[in-house]
Amino acid sequence: MVNLRVCCALICVLIFVDTSLARRSFWRGRGFHEFYGDPTNRPWLKALPAEEWFEQQVDPFNPTNPGTWKQRYFTNRDFFRPKDGPVFLMIGGEGTASPKWMVEGAWVHYAKEFGALCFQVEHRFYGKSHPTTNVTTDDLVYLSSENALADLTFFIVEMKKKYHLTDANRWIAFGGSYPGSLAAWLREKYPHLVHGAISSSGPLLAKIDFREYYDVVTDAIVECREAVRESIHQVEIQLRTELGKSALKDQFHLCDPLDTGNSLDMSNFFENLASIFAGIVQYNGTPRSKHNVDEFCAIMNNQAKGPALNRLAELNKLILDDEGTSCLDYKYDRMIKELQATTWDAPEVLNGTRQWTYQTCKEFGFYQTSDNASLVFGDRFPVEFFTRQCTDIFGDRFTANSLEKSVYNVNVNYGALETKATNVIYIHGSVDPWHTLGLTESNDVHVRTLFINGTAHCANMYEPRQEDLPQLREARLTIRNFIKDLLMD
Repeated sequence: MVNLRVCCALICVLIFVDTSLARRSFWRGRGFHEFYGDPTNRPWLKALPAEEWFEQQVDPFNPTNPGTWKQRYFTNRDFFRPKDGPVFLMIGGEGTASPKWMVEGAWVHYAKEFGALCFQVEHRFYGKSHPTTNVTTDDLVYLSSENALADLTFFIVEMKKKYHLTDANRWIAFGGSYPGSLAAWLREKYPHLVHGAISSSGPLLAKIDFREYYDVVTDAIVECREAVRESIHQVEIQLRTELGKSALKDQFHLCDPLDTGNSLDMSNFFENLASIFAGIVQYNGTPRSKHNVDEFCAIMNNQAKGPALNRLAELNKLILDDEGTSCLDYKYDRMIKELQATTWDAPEVLNGTRQWTYQTCKEFGFYQTSDNASLVFGDRFPVEFFTRQCTDIFGDRFTANSLEKSVYNVNVNYGALETKATNVIYIHGSVDPWHTLGLTESNDVHVRTLFINGTAHCANMYEPRQEDLPQLREARLTIRNFIKDLLMD
């Protein structure tokens, strides 16, 4: 990963600049591909629905702006009972929407049972949904969660007309990770349009310094925690000599020699080492992950492979091989330059990374930090490392102070963890680091929560499998019953 950091959401075609010099596929807690990944890891044999387009306003809150654009969406009418069937709305997130979710995934099973009409709407500025000609900082002013919610409301109104829907056809929103937040906020802000929401792994609390992320990662790798800690310590020791730095370049297949005098490069390098474990923990046990925590810990604990540093290097190489990447690019300036590109065909725009970085700098923060030498992953990537990137990528207006105001505004606007939205079930897994920013328990009988022990990010959304944990199977039944209750209100 040459950089990890923030959502979601959210998930499996990889897009790279070059297979010999490229960033990893997990960055800031999100993947460089479809925002949920595939709903199953089985071969695709089913026919997929064709993409459709819906005209939206560039600025839904400014009627004096005449600009419009085409938003992509998908439809599945196979199960729909027009008289009283519900409408399921899968909300797109920080990546390309995949039509595969229209034919598989847990929500499709619910749709079959309840006779639902299913839509999936791609988020503005991601995938093929382009509201502007380019993706400059001025263009990105139209990228926000509020505008995304407004898009959904206009979509709902028009689909009600197109399909002659009545009040008997109740709308239920679905989403995981950042779209999980959007699903809850859609019900909260527009209850006259959306009857209920299934919010999976959605962070409700915007937070700049998301240090809890690596706390959960550390707990998840408890079986090999000390080996990981020792490997990071051994890397630090190697950095003290030129011979050691040269050895690290070879061991970790770095694209460039290590320069300890460049603190930003070093922060980037150490964050990449930490992301080896963050990626595997966040998606542990889901169809999205080729590996799991037990496998990684077995390698880290295998002393026959040599010092802990050697074992860490082996995991690094394993991920590079999975991604078809020959070297790990950790250079800060090169990362910034790639993220400054403003055309739709630029690699970091195609995969949504520039756009999601903007949202973290303008709305949410979510920076996964490690800033203390006593921590397993050390002190090399504090919050300042991330807020500096906002300025370097988007300009001098984006500062730590502006981000603090933005995060405050978002939490006031949506209510953070004090939300009072009804008819929403908030679902989280104990292994998912994002659960620490979500609603996992409630004393309000009108606010439903479901905390699934031992499961990871968005685990309940995927196609059911025989190897699923019993508590995951039980959770899907609970969700099914919640939907049934919503439709009986």
